[in-house]
Amino acid sequence: MAGSAVSSSPGAAFTRRLVRLDWVLMAAVLALVVLSALLVWSATAHRDSLTGGDSTAYLRRQVLNIVIGLGLLAVVVSTDHRWVRIMTPVVYGASVLGLVLVLVMGSTINGSRSWLDFGPLSIQPSEFAKLAVVVGMALVLAERAEGRWRARVGVGDLAAMLAVAAVPAVLIIAQPDLGTMLVLTATVFGVLAAAGTPRRWLGVLALGGVAAAAAVVDGGLLKEYQIHRFMAFTDPSLDPSGAGYNVQQARIAIGDGGIFGQGLFSGSQTRAGFVPEQHTDFIFTVVGEELGLVGSVVVIGLLVVVLWRALRIAARTDDLYGRVAAAGIACWFGFQAFQNIGMCLGIMPVTGVPLPFLSYGGSSMFASMLAIGLLQNIHARATAPAAVRRAAGSALAVR
Repeated sequence: MAGSAVSSSPGAAFTRRLVRLDWVLMAAVLALVVLSALLVWSATAHRDSLTGGDSTAYLRRQVLNIVIGLGLLAVVVSTDHRWVRIMTPVVYGASVLGLVLVLVMGSTINGSRSWLDFGPLSIQPSEFAKLAVVVGMALVLAERAEGRWRARVGVGDLAAMLAVAAVPAVLIIAQPDLGTMLVLTATVFGVLAAAGTPRRWLGVLALGGVAAAAAVVDGGLLKEYQIHRFMAFTDPSLDPSGAGYNVQQARIAIGDGGIFGQGLFSGSQTRAGFVPEQHTDFIFTVVGEELGLVGSVVVIGLLVVVLWRALRIAARTDDLYGRVAAAGIACWFGFQAFQNIGMCLGIMPVTGVPLPFLSYGGSSMFASMLAIGLLQNIHARATAPAAVRRAAGSALAVR
């Protein structure tokens, strides 16, 4: 009976998986990417220096990014849960290889050697490294916990998870990409907390992180432009035409939006191109100026829904790998969104991190959609009939 319950055609299996999707999460993501296409279009339509006179150039590219991202999401959703775990080392290894290639043959943009160019296509491997670290740490803990009476984090578990995170972290520091490193650090800390690491160890790690950051600053390891960014964060007036310019213009654009905004495609600061990198890192300034406080609350609310559903998926799954991975994805999205919106508001230092699902760019969109696909895959398994979960678990145990 169990065999007949779990055996079916691929089409029927995909249909059942489609029904078991978290449609609240899916609706929030779809709403965000639709807004992304409109906001990117508005931010670039009047920038002839970017578009070459084609006002819809970036709109078409972002729509293509979204379509490819949704395709990647569908692939992960339709993949059997066992294969998701089995492919995790491949994903991690490919991410590390990409980070190594960046240091060997990557191109430098805004002071960071973070991009691989393949003709017209540019890939930022550090975006995929965030997901790779999350699933890598989740797999290490799940593999080490198998066969125990109950899952618990020991010294060996902690060391193994930190080792998984350390390799990409060192390569990202070498670029150097401070923004991604901040996001990765917060994500790793969240994964460790979700895995059940004792609080005293988390406290020791937090103190160690603060000490390491102080040593980096004191040792002069930061580049000059990074120091200027931190100085501008404390007081933008110190360099109003340089490092502090982005912060001041971002505040002006958001402040001009008022309660209801100036209207999509009608923002004065956006049309004039006063905010640098507005279609990428500073996309939230378009939200603030053109959609106002109301639109900003809607966007933040949609991001909160994504975080809520990710944490809900983590809480409802009985699979250790899925629980830790889902919680790690929530930490990644949560801190990155806070960092991006915070730098637009002047409450966080300026770092080159995109706003998930909204900023222009393929790498960020693809990595985010892969993460959503994994969340949906975990949710589909957690809500599957008990016979299906037992069959999957038995197959994984004997592989």
